[in-house]
Amino acid sequence: TVLDESRLGLVEEDEEVQEITNRDYWQKRATEDTLRMADEILAIVNEITPGYLLKYNKFYIGMAKDGQADNFAICRPKKNYMRIDLRIPKSAEMDNIIEKSALEEMDYDSKWGRYRIRLSKGDVKKHYDVIKKFLSMAKGL
Repeated sequence: TVLDESRLGLVEEDEEVQEITNRDYWQKRATEDTLRMADEILAIVNEITPGYLLKYNKFYIGMAKDGQADNFAICRPKKNYMRIDLRIPKSAEMDNIIEKSALEEMDYDSKWGRYRIRLSKGDVKKHYDVIKKFLSMAKGL
């Protein structure tokens, strides 16, 4: 005797269409200027440790090497700025470096263990040395 009978549909019927997330997707969400900041961050990452590419996801742009995600730093481009989230343990030393650099720290995300810093146009070049140091720390170097 069958008590409950569920009709199973095809996988395609139940799943939403996966939105393609690539640079074009991000150009609609952000601007060319803020996407260029992500490119500048990638260039610094590749100076520290070569072989990284940007990995375009729905909610952020991460880092990938040899096809594997390695999100020690993630970029979240917006229309007027870009937020970078750096996987660095919270410390008084880091807080002090951020304060002295005049970078705009949004807050520390204790759930994910990330410093969240807001970058405006020109900030990557202006604060190059500090950002390179932060990326090295986030990478564990």
